[in-house]
Amino acid sequence: MTPLVILGAGGHGRVVHELVSALGGFSIVGFLDIGVQQSSLHRSPILGGDDLLPQLWSQGVRHAFVALGQNRLRQQVGAKVRALNFGQPCLVHPSAFVAPSARLGDGALVMARAVLGTDAALGEHAILNTGAIVDHDGMLADACHVAPGCALAGQVTVGARTLVGVGSSVRPGITIGADVVIGAGSAVVSDLPDGVWVGGAPAKLLRKPS
Repeated sequence: MTPLVILGAGGHGRVVHELVSALGGFSIVGFLDIGVQQSSLHRSPILGGDDLLPQLWSQGVRHAFVALGQNRLRQQVGAKVRALNFGQPCLVHPSAFVAPSARLGDGALVMARAVLGTDAALGEHAILNTGAIVDHDGMLADACHVAPGCALAGQVTVGARTLVGVGSSVRPGITIGADVVIGAGSAVVSDLPDGVWVGGAPAKLLRKPS
C-alpha cells in the first residue's frame, strides 16, 4: 500500500477520503488542515497544517492529494506540494467512465458516475464532479471545477480556475475563459471571456471582471 496524505479535511476532503478508500492501493496516513477542530475524521487522524509536509516526506510519505474546494487555493497548494517533490495522483472513482484516449493531469479528480469522453483532457487539480459529463474533445484547464450534474457537449474548452455551477449545460464548441463563475442551472450558448460571472438559461452577464 502506498502512503498518501490528504490536504483538506472539509466536505471535499471527506469525499476524497472515501474515494481513495474505495480505490484501494493507498494507505491514508491522515489529513492536513489547520481549520478543523477535531482530531480525526473517518478514522484517519488530522495531523496539523501543511507545514508538516517535509516531516512526512522524511517519514517516507511520497504522495499527497489536494482536496480543497476553492479553485485558486487548490492550485496554489498543489504548486507547493509539487515543489516539495510529492507525487500527486489523479483519482478516478470506480463508477466513473474515462475514455482510453482521455488525458488527466496530476491531482485531477473524477467523481462517481462522471464521464470524460474521447480525446478529452482534464487539467492538473481539476475536478469533474458527481455525474458530470464532458463529451469528446473537451479541454478543461488546471484547477477548474465542473460541478455535479453538468453536461458539457463536444469540443468545449473551460479555462483555469473556472467554476461550472451544478446542473449547468454548455453547447458544443463553446470556449469559456479563466476564472469564470457560471451559476447553477445555467445554459451557456456563447463564448465567455475571462473573469465574468454569468447565470440563467440562456446564461447572461451578472458581473464583469474585477
